Amino acid sequence: MYLVVIAWLYVVLMMAVAEATNSNGTVLGAIITFLLYGLLPMGIVVYILGTPARKRALRAREAAEQAAYDAEQAALRGAAAASTAPDAGSEAPAAAEPPGIAPVRKEP
Repeated sequence: MYLVVIAWLYVVLMMAVAEATNSNGTVLGAIITFLLYGLLPMGIVVYILGTPARKRALRAREAAEQAAYDAEQAALRGAAAASTAPDAGSEAPAAAEPPGIAPVRKEP
């Protein structure tokens, strides 16, 4: 893609040089020729042809951000699950029981 852009800019540069060195041409005309026939159209072409690459880069950045967010959330869930896990006796943690009420059990 860039080879075509470079070739076209070379052709337009030669057109501008011919405009500037012609007996009834001007340097201002050469500058306008280079800008309007060269830089402006090639800037638009490069922008349009570069759109798929920009979209891929955007999707890759969003996927990386989502993966980092998911890893952070998994780490937070793992830490929260470890702190509120029931004890080995299969009883609820003390924080889950209302304060001041004793547990009621059957008499043996």
